[in-house]
Amino acid sequence: MFGILGLSVNFTLPIIMTEIKRIGVLTSGGDAPGMNAAIRAVVRACAFNKVESYGIYRGYQGMIENDIVQLNPRKVGNILHKGGTMLKSARCLEFKTEEGMQKAYENLMNLRIDALVVIGGDGSFTGGLRFAEKYNFPVIGIPGTIDNDLGGTDYTLGFDTATNTVIDAVDKIRDTALSHNRLFFVEVMGRDSGFIAASAALASGAKAVMVPEKKVSMKQLMAKLKESRESGKSSSIVVVAEGGKSGNAYEIAKEVQEKGEGYDTKVTVLGHIQRGGNPSVKDRLLACNLGVAAVNGLLDGKSRVMCGEINNQVVYTSIKEAITQKLKVDNRLLELAEILSI
Repeated sequence: MFGILGLSVNFTLPIIMTEIKRIGVLTSGGDAPGMNAAIRAVVRACAFNKVESYGIYRGYQGMIENDIVQLNPRKVGNILHKGGTMLKSARCLEFKTEEGMQKAYENLMNLRIDALVVIGGDGSFTGGLRFAEKYNFPVIGIPGTIDNDLGGTDYTLGFDTATNTVIDAVDKIRDTALSHNRLFFVEVMGRDSGFIAASAALASGAKAVMVPEKKVSMKQLMAKLKESRESGKSSSIVVVAEGGKSGNAYEIAKEVQEKGEGYDTKVTVLGHIQRGGNPSVKDRLLACNLGVAAVNGLLDGKSRVMCGEINNQVVYTSIKEAITQKLKVDNRLLELAEILSI
């Protein structure tokens, strides 16, 4: 058992295997705070195990275009605390084709790279799984998405930082809401997942939250706002996930305004600021843990799995299961937000 600052990992160091000598690492899809920390962990875990590491720029696009460089511990210095991804990211339609995938495979073979770590979300993992199955190529995934919607892990890289960013913004918006007796609708990311919205609503004391997993009717929302006003509350904040079933923040605010109840409504869309910024301590620790676990999983013969963390223990879940059995917002989280919003 090896622990990283109190996080338990179910493998033993050192692990000495001879099958894998060179490991490639890429980031794909939307960037998430903590990706750089994960890249650093992969490269340094490779060096620890006397394995060469290669960075693949712009995800699968870089694999196809042979935009691949050898890395070492010094080349990933001073990135642990930085947001974004030093390896860049891109969405690559060509990788979905047989020809594109073949180009990528040939480039890896020419560099004698014999295993791959994919840091990303469900789209990135889907591509990695197809590649692993087609060429019988070892692939392990690290969950990097602010949406926190993958199975096989309690948290994904970037979720904690993104939620903290939302909280910081909502706290500032509340100052203005209180000063002008306004009703603010704050739209956050989460097209198919309400984790950021629900967590931010609870932690910021929002009056209501609209998430993709549960429809809140306009009648229900108006009743909550009326209840709030009658209790003496002069301002309110409603957090809206961009994929909410009741519409986006602008649509909901417009409908509330049209009800003629006299609300002074304002809308703030936080957008891509949620993806940026230095990763939180929680995301840095998770990245360190999973980066080392990914390398050791490959050296231990694992493939087509995602390494995650459940109850502070590293676990390996099949990529297919991680994609298909997505996490959904816990009803308890929504219940707590409801109870505490009075």
